[in-house]
Amino acid sequence: MQETLRQLGELLLGSIPTIILLCLLWALYNSLVHKPLLKVLAERRAKTEGAIEKSQADIAAAAARTGEFEQRLREARATLFRAQEARRKAAMEARDKAVALARSQSQAQVQVARQDLESDKQSAQTALQGEASSLAAEIVRRVLQPAGAGQ
Repeated sequence: MQETLRQLGELLLGSIPTIILLCLLWALYNSLVHKPLLKVLAERRAKTEGAIEKSQADIAAAAARTGEFEQRLREARATLFRAQEARRKAAMEARDKAVALARSQSQAQVQVARQDLESDKQSAQTALQGEASSLAAEIVRRVLQPAGAGQ
């Protein structure tokens, strides 16, 4: 058993340089490869997440601008419709005023024409009454006149 322990001691003693080299290799790998790799991966993740967050912020800003644009578009349409309604209302009022004016003018012309007709009727009746009385006098005179006396 002594021999086994001695051989084991020699193996351990012979493996010390390997263990030292392995530890040195692990330290060099850790400092030269693993830590820089973790740093690069962290930066990459940060940039990727930052890009994602930036794109999400851009999407949100675009959605807000779209909503604002749609609101302004609705307001512009409402303003346009109000202006059109005001113009239509003004045109209707102007048309109503023109119709009322034309109606009043035509009624005035009808009234004047009726008055003219009435005055023409009165003058014709007066003239006819004058002629009727002169014709009646002529008829009475001719009827009362002896036959052959006037010729």
